[in-house]
Amino acid sequence: MTMAAGRADRETPALARGHSWVAGAVEDAVVDLGRMIAIDTSFPPGRGYGDFAMLMETMTRPLGFESEHIDVPEELWRMPSGPAIGARTNLVATRGSGKPVCGLYFHVDTVPAAPGWRTDPQAMARDGERLIGLGAADMKGCIAAVLLALQAAEACSIELAYDPMLLFCTDEEGGLYPGIRYLAEQGRLRGHIVNFNGSAEARIWAGCFGLFNLLVRVHGQAVHAGEGNRQGSGLNAIEGALPLLNALAALKARIASRISALPPPPGKPALAAQLNIATIDGGTAGGQVPALLELTLNRRYMPEEAFDGALAEIEDTIRRAVASVPGLTVETVLTGHLAPTSDPAGPHWPRWQAAVGAGFGYAPEEFRRWGAASCSDFGWVQRATGVREVLLGGLGRPDRNIHAPGEYTTVSDIVSLARAVLSYLAADFRPDLNPDITISQS
Repeated sequence: MTMAAGRADRETPALARGHSWVAGAVEDAVVDLGRMIAIDTSFPPGRGYGDFAMLMETMTRPLGFESEHIDVPEELWRMPSGPAIGARTNLVATRGSGKPVCGLYFHVDTVPAAPGWRTDPQAMARDGERLIGLGAADMKGCIAAVLLALQAAEACSIELAYDPMLLFCTDEEGGLYPGIRYLAEQGRLRGHIVNFNGSAEARIWAGCFGLFNLLVRVHGQAVHAGEGNRQGSGLNAIEGALPLLNALAALKARIASRISALPPPPGKPALAAQLNIATIDGGTAGGQVPALLELTLNRRYMPEEAFDGALAEIEDTIRRAVASVPGLTVETVLTGHLAPTSDPAGPHWPRWQAAVGAGFGYAPEEFRRWGAASCSDFGWVQRATGVREVLLGGLGRPDRNIHAPGEYTTVSDIVSLARAVLSYLAADFRPDLNPDITISQS
């Protein structure tokens, strides 16, 4: 029996109609994706969250969802001169029929557009199958696919096994207090959750690293540049920071030697801890000795490492390096933190894996289990709720330029993800694998 025939044996007539409907209606989803990309939700600073929440409310209302705007309190995320600006508005959309709840999570923020884009990153461009724009794959295209799946269920009268709970959340891209963390700590999450911050590959998620961003301000003393070479006149913050930069380079090499036990992606090297200088800024003009240099350090720490220890290691390195330059002072500010996600296995994974296989055409033996040095805000969910299981899917692939110029997804992947989600939510898809069906119902 061929793989296609095997899938057909699992596909009911209602689901077959739904899958066909998805393919026929995908151009509407492409239009929806273009509207999402047009709203700038880049973090930092994250000014567009309110506008995006309004757009999501407009798109989900015709499907019978009731929406609630939930802002993360300012005292939790506001830092002096920190990168976040504007209300951190999350949208939770629900509809209830008394069925078990399945949360469908999306982070609405993107990274800022890096130099090198050949098209307007906020205006979706199309090149055949490719849909190009900031957030197309990570992860606004996932929103378009899930809404397409829900529309198919309505259009084809497909009974769902779950009441969907849509979670449109802020500040996943390294924020200090991600929206999903706040919702978890407030007890606002229900049921189990599918996190769409993942891959379109045949992957079983094994968890991921944590990260934190540390803003480092090196203070010197401004003076006319013509006076800067005189003894006791001015203090060049950039030149004075050279010992610090060298110390950080040495620390980067030591950190990179630490290897995690998390399984790496197939064919890739072992996952290692990381330290990177992510941003650097200093000086105002050629005629002035610079008084301030600002660095953002990005530290990706393994589940085997402790956050407090990783932070202390960097701060100790900074103190020792700056002490060698008389008069130079330094301050550090934590501007972002995502906790590691531990092994997210759980009882719903076999059915989700089957649904991904049905949507993308993967055979069961193609699935592999691996972790990542990329990070997720679901470590906070695990800590706040005590629930370990997190399902992971999405539109990520190695060639999709995620976080880089020319980020894209494809029409066919949106169709495949929509079919996977429709299958997973459908009551008649693999009831033998559904742990929420009681004995009396089976």
